[in-house]
Amino acid sequence: MNITNETVEGAAVTHLEGNLDTTTAPQVQAHFDETIAGGATIVIADLTAVDFVSSAGLRVMLATAKKLKPNGHLRLYGLNASVREVFDVSGFSTIIPIFDDQAGALAG
Repeated sequence: MNITNETVEGAAVTHLEGNLDTTTAPQVQAHFDETIAGGATIVIADLTAVDFVSSAGLRVMLATAKKLKPNGHLRLYGLNASVREVFDVSGFSTIIPIFDDQAGALAG
Protein backbone atom coordinates (compact mmCIF):
# COMPACT_ATOMS: atom_id res chain seq x y z
CA MET A 1 0.00 0.00 0.00
CA ASN A 2 1.35 3.37 -1.01
CA ILE A 3 0.03 6.24 1.14
CA THR A 4 0.57 9.93 0.46
CA ASN A 5 -1.02 12.84 2.25
CA GLU A 6 -1.61 16.48 1.48
CA THR A 7 -3.63 19.33 2.94
CA VAL A 8 -6.18 20.85 0.57
CA GLU A 9 -8.44 23.68 1.71
CA GLY A 10 -7.90 22.70 5.33
CA ALA A 11 -8.75 19.03 4.79
CA ALA A 12 -6.30 16.16 5.19
CA VAL A 13 -6.44 14.30 1.87
CA THR A 14 -4.98 10.79 1.94
CA HIS A 15 -4.23 9.14 -1.39
CA LEU A 16 -4.23 5.35 -1.19
CA GLU A 17 -2.77 3.07 -3.85
CA GLY A 18 -3.06 -0.72 -3.76
CA ASN A 19 -5.40 -3.20 -2.11
CA LEU A 20 -6.98 -2.36 1.25
CA ASP A 21 -7.06 -5.76 2.92
CA THR A 22 -5.91 -7.57 6.07
CA THR A 23 -2.27 -7.07 5.11
CA THR A 24 -2.46 -3.32 4.51
CA ALA A 25 -5.28 -2.31 6.88
CA PRO A 26 -3.00 -1.83 9.93
CA GLN A 27 -0.74 0.51 7.94
CA VAL A 28 -3.73 2.55 6.71
CA GLN A 29 -5.29 2.66 10.19
CA ALA A 30 -2.01 3.87 11.69
CA HIS A 31 -1.84 6.61 9.07
CA PHE A 32 -5.40 7.78 9.75
CA ASP A 33 -4.80 7.64 13.52
CA GLU A 34 -1.68 9.78 13.12
CA THR A 35 -3.57 12.23 10.90
CA ILE A 36 -6.35 12.59 13.49
CA ALA A 37 -3.84 12.90 16.34
CA GLY A 38 -2.25 15.72 14.36
CA GLY A 39 -5.49 17.67 14.62
CA ALA A 40 -7.27 16.88 11.36
CA THR A 41 -11.05 17.09 11.58
CA ILE A 42 -11.85 16.64 7.89
CA VAL A 43 -10.18 13.54 6.48
CA ILE A 44 -10.70 12.68 2.83
CA ALA A 45 -9.61 9.32 1.45
CA ASP A 46 -8.82 9.16 -2.26
CA LEU A 47 -9.57 5.58 -3.33
CA THR A 48 -9.00 6.19 -7.05
CA ALA A 49 -6.02 3.81 -7.11
CA VAL A 50 -7.55 1.19 -4.78
CA ASP A 51 -8.65 -1.94 -6.66
CA PHE A 52 -9.94 -4.02 -3.75
CA VAL A 53 -11.35 -3.43 -0.25
CA SER A 54 -11.88 -6.32 2.16
CA SER A 55 -13.83 -6.37 5.41
CA ALA A 56 -10.61 -5.31 7.17
CA GLY A 57 -10.52 -2.23 4.95
CA LEU A 58 -14.14 -1.47 5.77
CA ARG A 59 -13.30 -1.68 9.49
CA VAL A 60 -10.51 0.87 9.00
CA MET A 61 -12.93 3.29 7.38
CA LEU A 62 -15.57 2.78 10.06
CA ALA A 63 -13.07 3.14 12.92
CA THR A 64 -11.70 6.32 11.37
CA ALA A 65 -15.18 7.79 10.90
CA LYS A 66 -16.01 7.02 14.54
CA LYS A 67 -12.76 8.59 15.81
CA LEU A 68 -13.59 11.80 13.95
CA LYS A 69 -17.06 12.17 15.47
CA PRO A 70 -18.69 14.32 16.71
CA ASN A 71 -16.68 17.27 15.38
CA GLY A 72 -15.04 15.81 12.29
CA HIS A 73 -15.82 13.88 9.15
CA LEU A 74 -14.42 11.14 6.94
CA ARG A 75 -15.24 11.46 3.25
CA LEU A 76 -14.32 9.12 0.40
CA TYR A 77 -13.97 9.65 -3.32
CA GLY A 78 -12.81 7.91 -6.48
CA LEU A 79 -14.26 4.46 -5.80
CA ASN A 80 -14.26 2.16 -8.82
CA ALA A 81 -17.37 0.06 -9.49
CA SER A 82 -16.24 -3.02 -7.55
CA VAL A 83 -15.06 -1.04 -4.51
CA ARG A 84 -18.27 1.00 -4.55
CA GLU A 85 -20.26 -2.24 -4.60
CA VAL A 86 -18.46 -3.41 -1.44
CA PHE A 87 -19.46 -0.18 0.32
CA ASP A 88 -23.03 -0.37 -0.99
CA VAL A 89 -23.63 -4.04 -0.15
CA SER A 90 -22.16 -3.63 3.33
CA GLY A 91 -24.26 -0.54 3.99
CA PHE A 92 -21.18 1.59 4.60
CA SER A 93 -22.14 3.99 1.82
CA THR A 94 -25.01 5.13 4.05
CA ILE A 95 -22.61 5.77 6.95
CA ILE A 96 -19.63 7.37 5.19
CA PRO A 97 -20.20 10.03 2.51
CA ILE A 98 -18.89 9.00 -0.91
CA PHE A 99 -18.18 11.49 -3.69
CA ASP A 100 -17.18 11.17 -7.33
CA ASP A 101 -14.12 13.42 -7.10
CA GLN A 102 -11.95 15.48 -4.78
CA ALA A 103 -13.85 18.71 -5.45
CA GLY A 104 -17.10 17.08 -4.33
CA ALA A 105 -15.46 15.64 -1.22
CA LEU A 106 -13.99 19.00 -0.31
CA ALA A 107 -17.36 20.70 -0.74
CA GLY A 108 -18.89 17.96 1.39
